[in-house]
Amino acid sequence: QVQLVESGGGSVQAGGSLRLSCAASSNSYSTYCMGWFRQVPGKEREGVALIRPDGRTTYADSVKGRFTISRDNAKNTLYLQMNSLKFEDTAMYYCVAERSTFGFCPTVKISSTWHYWGQGTQVTVSS
Repeated sequence: QVQLVESGGGSVQAGGSLRLSCAASSNSYSTYCMGWFRQVPGKEREGVALIRPDGRTTYADSVKGRFTISRDNAKNTLYLQMNSLKFEDTAMYYCVAERSTFGFCPTVKISSTWHYWGQGTQVTVSS
């Protein structure tokens, strides 16, 4: 069982930066696949990024080169550094976790493959 609590959302002008954090309650945090999804009302959830237990990362094309996902296993914390924010990045951002299976993580393209979700933190980018 993993509980996830996001923080760091807020309002920012286009071109600005924000860093999201996700505190995880688990004694085996370092073994989990971790990721971020986002959702705009009326639209499906969109995978943003994932980080594997070994530190390898995957990003959605829409955020490549602007967002960086990282994890601090000593602090049981996941981060999402968001730079060069655009109006279309406005969304509720969710931290997700899932156990790796034989070293593999769920795809960031399908939200239903992730079992644990945080409550979300709102990011609003004004143009």
